[in-house]
Amino acid sequence: MSPLLLTCITICITLLFGLAVAVFLAIRSRNMQYWLPAYLFSRKRDPKVSFSPEQPRHIFIAVCDHFEPEWGNPTKSEAIARVDRWCEEYPARFSRFSDSRGQVPQHTFFYPQDQYAPEYLDRLASLCKLGYGDVEIHLHHDHDTADGLRQKMNEFRQTLFDRHGLLRKDPQTGEILYSFIHGNWALCNSRPDGRWCGVDNEIEILLETGCYADLTMPSAPSNTQTEIINSIYYAKNRPGERKSQNQGIHAQVGQSPESDSLLMIQGPLKLDWSQRKWGLMPRIENSDLHAGRPGTVNRLQHWLAADVHVTGRPDWTFIKLHTHGAKPGNIDTLLGAETETFHEELRAEAERHPEWKYYYVTAWEMAALIHQAEQGATIPDFDTLHKDAPSSSGPIVTTESPAFSGRK
Repeated sequence: MSPLLLTCITICITLLFGLAVAVFLAIRSRNMQYWLPAYLFSRKRDPKVSFSPEQPRHIFIAVCDHFEPEWGNPTKSEAIARVDRWCEEYPARFSRFSDSRGQVPQHTFFYPQDQYAPEYLDRLASLCKLGYGDVEIHLHHDHDTADGLRQKMNEFRQTLFDRHGLLRKDPQTGEILYSFIHGNWALCNSRPDGRWCGVDNEIEILLETGCYADLTMPSAPSNTQTEIINSIYYAKNRPGERKSQNQGIHAQVGQSPESDSLLMIQGPLKLDWSQRKWGLMPRIENSDLHAGRPGTVNRLQHWLAADVHVTGRPDWTFIKLHTHGAKPGNIDTLLGAETETFHEELRAEAERHPEWKYYYVTAWEMAALIHQAEQGATIPDFDTLHKDAPSSSGPIVTTESPAFSGRK
């Protein structure tokens, strides 16, 4: 072998090795090692479906807000002003939009137990009773115990129901129910350093205190991200282990969940090659709505491609989005022209796709629809869903006619 050829081979090997190291470091820096294998190698659980106006794709969109009025330690008046903006501007800006059933955009406020103040919740309850959304439970805690978590959840759900007319009661047991998002993403003590939780058996305590679903994931690029992605599944406590939600059984038509398992509703998580860092590395599409990253039709295509659904019901697509809606900057995006544009574009896109039906839903509605799918429903039944809802859930606001109302 000639010295020149040997030099060329050595240079190529060095470059390839350097590229491999760079890719490895980039993956580790964004904690993609937790979920990238599932993204690259998971198999479809259902065959591809061809949609038509006669057999449409039902698309359910829920915006789940880690709503923290006291983010950044504002003064009380500043925090109240943030809540007032939502209560005043949300109806003013978005009441003119409607989905395939005539429903206005819905917003679920996951309110943090650790920031409780009645003046915030009274305002949000009024907005929700007008039909623009719902309130569920969010929590930040650190070095907690199972007993401490149990007390927090029981007291807070009782306060939300009794003091503010929020949440719901199980019609059979009378238990107050709620859905949950964990602060700092650290569900089941899932951070490697053990911070921002402390309770390994969190799923067990959540179930015991009336939680009907967890909507924390995806958390990428956090190191709390699960290996399971783009899924609706059930997780149960694994004694002696952290991050129990890292394993589970997919929700499936005709399959009843075990009583000691908690419904886990994940939002879309994908690689976005249309948005590349340095022109090389794809952006992580983690369904987060924030300043500089509003909802767009391009992002919608990624959310649809994530194909989050109940196994056996691939024509029902669940899009769970998340945001921090009280954070400065984000609030301007979520209550601004960019979000109005998204709703306009969503309506226009649906009109171009007669095989689509899209629905603005709350977290509670999304969970209820998942159970309908499991029970074999082929068409979403909102009438039945709301017929049994208690009065504390508030009315449903619809416009005079649904978007593209000529469709059946």
